[in-house]
Amino acid sequence: MKINEVTSFLEGIAPLSLQESYDNAGLITGDPDWDCTGVITTLDATEDVVKEAVEKKCNLVVAHHPIVFSGLKKITGKNYVEKTVIQAIKKDIAIYAIHTNLDNVITGVNGKIADKLGLVNRRVLGHKQGSLRKLFTYVPSAQLDEVRNALFDAGGGQVGHYAECSFTSPGEGSFKGGEDSNPFVGTPGIRHYEAEQKLEIIFEAWKEKKILNALIKAHPYEEVAYDIISLENSSPSIGSGILGDLESSLDEAGFLQKLKEVFGLTLVRHTGLRGKPVKRIAVCGGAGSFLTGAAIAAGADCYVTADLKYHEFFDANDRLLLADIGHFESEQFTTDLLFELLSEKFPNFAVLKTGVKTNPVRYFL
Repeated sequence: MKINEVTSFLEGIAPLSLQESYDNAGLITGDPDWDCTGVITTLDATEDVVKEAVEKKCNLVVAHHPIVFSGLKKITGKNYVEKTVIQAIKKDIAIYAIHTNLDNVITGVNGKIADKLGLVNRRVLGHKQGSLRKLFTYVPSAQLDEVRNALFDAGGGQVGHYAECSFTSPGEGSFKGGEDSNPFVGTPGIRHYEAEQKLEIIFEAWKEKKILNALIKAHPYEEVAYDIISLENSSPSIGSGILGDLESSLDEAGFLQKLKEVFGLTLVRHTGLRGKPVKRIAVCGGAGSFLTGAAIAAGADCYVTADLKYHEFFDANDRLLLADIGHFESEQFTTDLLFELLSEKFPNFAVLKTGVKTNPVRYFL
């Protein structure tokens, strides 16, 4: 199996187009056409993880955090980034990062956090705009089902929990082929009228190439008429953070204790207790202060995230309980998520979880 088979599968789950503008997800070192000898999943691609990959004869490290965020002008080994890149290149280890694109799908990083907390009734907390497109095309009535089914097979027509969604309206199309044309119906040089159906279908932006290929392949016309527009609508499954409910309410101290137990914490930084029950929970793995306002607006009783600065705790404004559980701690189960996804897809292939604890933060108790 080639490395690009693994990365293509991951990009089908979390397309690179969903990463934030500052991010550097994707293949960072290595050749996508290399034969893949095995995969190690990890939160961080550090030098020790690369050494572990060599020892375990795995030449692909799939990490959540990109080891390279910005351009490297020199690679002299002066810091952990350069040391890791040098080791990866010397040992022919490919490093692949699946970062904010995995944060921005409801089944990704935050979905795993929600699983661990047992949240139900989940929805995206901060929707990502510009993720949907709409296709309009015109099909002879007799070929409508064939074209529509091809678009469905390519991933079109998915709206939330509903699949194969489309709309058609009847009409009449006209065209006149030139002398070099080979029309499906009609005669070159003579205007032709055809009973057609206007077909409308929504699809996710990163599927556009696949959708167009399916349309052109299935459509009977030599020249296919279509329009694609960007929508302001948000996709219900795309965006940052998750909002959900606990099966049963807890008091605030009880919920903070649950966080300690689930995430293996020695402490939780939090705002003052409000003396109110906790049931509706907002979560965002990693640095999530940008979603505090969205959590308040959504009626969350508690917002669980990481990397909150001193003044950002004031943003709770006594409207909810803010809980900072630590960056590594909030995203630690992403290693398990990647392992589970790859193991299920490639059951007869070597997929391992790192044994290296990459958290650089220690607590003196």
